[in-house]
Amino acid sequence: MSTFSIIVISVIVLHLVAGFGWLMYKLSPRKEDEKEKDNDKSQTE
Repeated sequence: MSTFSIIVISVIVLHLVAGFGWLMYKLSPRKEDEKEKDNDKSQTE
């Protein structure tokens, strides 16, 4: 493999890793969301 192909493959792999990391960050529950859910539950009871 040439140096150019290694660089291209590395950029693609890093892009995929960064994309999955961003996706997990966006889909993870936030502390603020949990507090809002707790407040909603306590108000309905």
